[in-house]
Amino acid sequence: MAMAKYSRVDGRKSSSYCSTAVIVVFVAFCLVGIWMFMSSSVVPLENSDLSSQETRNEAKQTLQEGVSKQFDDTSGDISEDATREGGTMPGKVSLNTDEESRKSVEENQEENHGNDSSDEKTDSENEQRTVDGDDGSGNGKDGEMDSREGESNLESGQAENEGGEMNNNVQAESEENSGEIRSESAEGGKNSDEEVSEDKIKHVDKEDISTVDNNEKNQDENSEPSAIENSAESEENNQTSNEILPTAAQSEILTESTTQNGAWSTQAEESQNEKKWQQASISNEENDHQWKVCKSTAGPDYIPCLDNWQVIRKLPSTKHYEHRERHCPSEPPTCLVPLPEGYKRSIKWPKSRDKIWYYNVPHTKLAEVKGHQNWVKVTGEYLTFPGGGTQFKNGALHYIDFLQQVSTVMCIYICIYICFNNAKYYFVKLCKADHIFASTMQSVPDIAWGKRSRVILDVGCGVASFGGYLFERDVLAMSFAPKDEHEAQVQFALERGIPAILNVMGTKRLPFPSSVFDVVHCARCRVPWHVEGGKLLLELNRVLRPGGYFIWSATPVYQKLPEDVGIWQEMSRLTKSMCWDLVTVKKDRLNAVGAAIYQKPASNDCYNKRSKNAPPLCEESDDPNAAWNVSLQACMHKVPEDSTERGSLWPVQWPERLEQPPYWLNSQIGVYGKAAQEDFTADYNHWKTVISESYLKGMGIDWSSVRNVMDMKAVYGGFAAALKDLKVWVMNVVPIDAADTLPVIYERGLFGIHHDWCESFNTYPRTYDVLHADHLFSSIQNRCKLVAVIAEVDRILRPEGKLIVRDKAETISAVESMAKSLQWEIRMIYSKDGEGLLCVRKKFWRPTVEEPIKSAIV
Repeated sequence: MAMAKYSRVDGRKSSSYCSTAVIVVFVAFCLVGIWMFMSSSVVPLENSDLSSQETRNEAKQTLQEGVSKQFDDTSGDISEDATREGGTMPGKVSLNTDEESRKSVEENQEENHGNDSSDEKTDSENEQRTVDGDDGSGNGKDGEMDSREGESNLESGQAENEGGEMNNNVQAESEENSGEIRSESAEGGKNSDEEVSEDKIKHVDKEDISTVDNNEKNQDENSEPSAIENSAESEENNQTSNEILPTAAQSEILTESTTQNGAWSTQAEESQNEKKWQQASISNEENDHQWKVCKSTAGPDYIPCLDNWQVIRKLPSTKHYEHRERHCPSEPPTCLVPLPEGYKRSIKWPKSRDKIWYYNVPHTKLAEVKGHQNWVKVTGEYLTFPGGGTQFKNGALHYIDFLQQVSTVMCIYICIYICFNNAKYYFVKLCKADHIFASTMQSVPDIAWGKRSRVILDVGCGVASFGGYLFERDVLAMSFAPKDEHEAQVQFALERGIPAILNVMGTKRLPFPSSVFDVVHCARCRVPWHVEGGKLLLELNRVLRPGGYFIWSATPVYQKLPEDVGIWQEMSRLTKSMCWDLVTVKKDRLNAVGAAIYQKPASNDCYNKRSKNAPPLCEESDDPNAAWNVSLQACMHKVPEDSTERGSLWPVQWPERLEQPPYWLNSQIGVYGKAAQEDFTADYNHWKTVISESYLKGMGIDWSSVRNVMDMKAVYGGFAAALKDLKVWVMNVVPIDAADTLPVIYERGLFGIHHDWCESFNTYPRTYDVLHADHLFSSIQNRCKLVAVIAEVDRILRPEGKLIVRDKAETISAVESMAKSLQWEIRMIYSKDGEGLLCVRKKFWRPTVEEPIKSAIV
């Protein structure tokens, strides 16, 4: 019994020893398997060059096969055009992604293919993250590009199921990817001399939009609104990647650096002796700039050149609205303007014309004082715009059509009215002028909205409803008003998606060339046109095209108060001495207002027949196109009569004028060195190619969400013209030290403005969706700090807005560095033959440290 007992015990011992041995062997095999998996997955750094070369061969093979891949699937494909010259792509392709849901799905798929047990799957998941983190060496994800292409649909389905789990890791993994980009940049810096001759392209996919939505809506990422926004995000990401910089075969103009001013004048004296664009060295201070938030009295509405209270308080007089003019600080600010509390992504056009988010422009004063005139109303979380104005309470469209359609003017009514005010002489003179007839229908068919009249200037625009509704008549209105007690009126306009700038009729010329506006409009604009010899009205005469119309809708036209009658008499004498023809005085019975329409002469006959030279004609040496920081002159410029001069003929009708070179370019040399008309056509063809083949397809930009666009360095307006089929408008900015081609832009039915980018632009913060800078930054680095210009870009660009930069490779690198310091998303970066392109997206990020702006604190 005892022996049997002991026998059973010994048997159990033996069995235990065997089990232990099996476990040890099994664990050993597992460790060996893990070691083998790691050694086969992680590529040593010593082999990075070989792997990079293999990646280039794979990319080259893909290009030769003509495969067009989705932006968010390959994130690094280049179109066939990129290899057109040499047939090969000598550059390097580096793939990075910030879209965490797709990354997690890819990891899980690779683990499912390579492992069966749950334990091995967990281990391989950890190893896969190690591989992804090693992307800075040029390996990792590149080697998996081809295999992932066929898995995109499956990945998309898994992303929906696993989205909740993945979103919890978005922030950490975004930081991991950010580290990868930085490591690539650092490694690239070591080999910068070698890479100057190489093509290089990086595509960084758009980050999950729900992380941005937390800043604007503070709602659950898995809610229905986020799903809708993610759907829009997918549309934006599903854009094909194309060549951004066309080769010489695609366009006769490749880089702006070949431009020359030649016979073209500039707005700044320094441009007369300017050499080829030079690359200024970028200081480490700029690259590593530590951003702060601007602390000013204006807060989120800070405009450096209009909020300089140090200068404004010392002005000797404000009689001529000097306090509303530009007074830029000696050193432009390098801080960031804060966001209003509760700021949200702007409402898309055309809905934005009728309503905007209240917290984006949280001002109610206009609603209180102008609500009864249907300017703006507060409606819950929105500010709504019924489409009215002081002169068109019942809607802008009726008013717009009233100005063009037939209306009745009753001379007998005017007779009773004026005789009652003891102005019989004036009445007789008025009736003999053959402009007003008793019981006669009078019309102005030549206004012809959207055909003859395409570009207009709206003075004292209010919330710009007039300009907003003119879009329905194919008319482009440059609206302006000062930053005054009519709180945020221009900001309302821009938030609605309507063109507008901040400006005032003060002591300086308007920043526009002469003879460019087809119509100038003033509806109760509160400008004393008749005082001081009509100096302000003479400024309108300067910018109004010969044969163009001035529409004056104000109380002196139709009211009978003594003050109004006196102003009307003064205006009548002034306009007659200016040889303006009073075409009609029209009465709008629905709105109980009236409008006088004048026409500027198209010849000098009247000027030569005047008995008195008052207002005087300007001296021959007075350049009517000089408009940047030039004082007003109480004089008139002669009308050009030579058929080869600009202004002697009316432009062809819209839309033909958009594509047809102006007649007066025949005698000039273009900025690219060819005959100006050839330059014009080549520039337009160039931008049509770039826009259609690249910007609309390869940037990942959802253009349906874009409304306000600025071309920061326009030449002939080709960039804006190429966007003509989109529901956008483009502010064309011609820098003061560049060739003054702004008249060409107006001649083709577009508009723009002169500006010095070493100073702040006359607009509110957060007013543009897309900024486009073609060789701007390299051209101004020798006279102003790049960090200040980037701070200004951040000020006027909306959160989630895009900045597209085309410039020298060195400048692209500097701008990219600053964009990263601003926490912006690098959407795409590309360089070829010393030229480059960068597309970045601004985020909602703001620093936490404040920087007091002494000049902007009251």
